[in-house]
Amino acid sequence: MTGIIGVIPARWGSSRFPGKILFPILGKPLLQWVVERARQATVLDRLLVATDDERIRAAAQAFGAEVAMTSPAHPSGTDRIAEAVRGCAADVVINIQGDEPLIDPALIDELGRTLAADQRWDMATAAAPIREARDLAAPSVVKVVRARDGAALYFSRATIPFVRDAADGAAPAGLHWRHIGLYAYRRTFLERLVQEPPCVLEQTEKLEQLRALWLGCRMKVLETNDVGLGVDTPEDVGRAEAALRKAGLA
Repeated sequence: MTGIIGVIPARWGSSRFPGKILFPILGKPLLQWVVERARQATVLDRLLVATDDERIRAAAQAFGAEVAMTSPAHPSGTDRIAEAVRGCAADVVINIQGDEPLIDPALIDELGRTLAADQRWDMATAAAPIREARDLAAPSVVKVVRARDGAALYFSRATIPFVRDAADGAAPAGLHWRHIGLYAYRRTFLERLVQEPPCVLEQTEKLEQLRALWLGCRMKVLETNDVGLGVDTPEDVGRAEAALRKAGLA
């Protein structure tokens, strides 16, 4: 099988929650929860934490994670990942968000297997059905439209597709999908992606994945019912702890 490496980009800075990556969640740093969940994935030949911060390095190594120190100048997690895997023997790289303590190991496996098994795809990601009207309207919930074969056509913070003829604004069931920010990259495409400047669509929507589509990326969008739980603000800590208890993980 193609070599597959998982990378968790981890930085200290966060406009809404500085230092969240090491904030204690039920007695363990947030990052440790993510590492422990990612280790349950069966396709990963290696798992790295990529950071530029000594506090994160020390904490990650204390709970047994392998750490790659990277430049502090990277504009995005994707750039940090690309540096972290230089010299690593892997054809597929999976970007695992560091603020998702309930990341699904099975979804990591599915993304990795998709690229390992089918050379048509440059990237793979995931999406879940949107069932709430407030999520459909929220700019913070990124929507994705797919082709018949599951290829991503476009991502937007706007409501896409727009239902022109809905009398009351209602949409047919199963039409709208929420993008889940978990990515698998074919190594060659990742290297190409980080060499390109942001495109106008990316700059307009503030969505980095639009650069990939701008370049002609063939991106498979897998279906999942798991929307995850990102810890973006201090208010999210209580929700994360409740979800971990409900899932029987604490």
